[in-house]
Amino acid sequence: MNGKGNGNGGPLEGAVVAVAGAAGAAGRATLLRLAEAGATVVASDADPARLAEAVDAARYAHGGATVVGDTVDLLDLGAAREWADKTEKEFGRVDGLVHLVGGWRGSATFAETDLADWTLLEKLLIRTVQHTSLAFHDGLLRSDRGRYVLVSAAGASKPTAGNAAYSASKAAAEAWTLALGDAFRKAGGEDGPKAAATILIVKALVHDAMRAERPNAKFAGFTDVEDLADEIAAVWDKPAQEVNGQRLWLTPKP
Repeated sequence: MNGKGNGNGGPLEGAVVAVAGAAGAAGRATLLRLAEAGATVVASDADPARLAEAVDAARYAHGGATVVGDTVDLLDLGAAREWADKTEKEFGRVDGLVHLVGGWRGSATFAETDLADWTLLEKLLIRTVQHTSLAFHDGLLRSDRGRYVLVSAAGASKPTAGNAAYSASKAAAEAWTLALGDAFRKAGGEDGPKAAATILIVKALVHDAMRAERPNAKFAGFTDVEDLADEIAAVWDKPAQEVNGQRLWLTPKP
């Protein structure tokens, strides 16, 4: 079974891309952008109802595209592996995993940090990266354009007192993704990596519903989810060697 694109002939035309955490605002924008570029999109989220809405929106916006959804427990490595294997078996290849699983907890001061926040964020922000990267590693290496894309936060590089758990979780996820990039580099040998692991770094994300709720807010330095989706798609525009193991800043470095 092959995905049907829009015939634009770009690097995502005919590609098969999995999106983890697809039901949020960033996920919806990414599904739309990838479908528009001609990719077959395989979306997952822990919330089946919101996932179905996101998949339907992308499918109806781009009638020529194949967009499907799977409810996957990414805290279960076996389930993540099954998702990766099923995707490659059904569509014949897997060319990308976009990691958009998010979550935030914080405190007013460092001393008030609740370690229960760490327990939650370690699962959401680190475990899901570990499981998806391990599950999709082999398939991405089999692709001629494999990409693993992590969306991270500037706070990982400059943690603030009240964001210790969040920043540490993001920093760990970045380190894990860079290790994946090193694996891709080693697998490529003298010819350079064929697959790439890339980190896109934002200050925070904003979307139209947030603006509507807070019309007077400036959201200075925030990245719109549609701009993020464009940057995610653009990772496939560049050679693997150029983006592998790289942090690509969408906001000024702190």
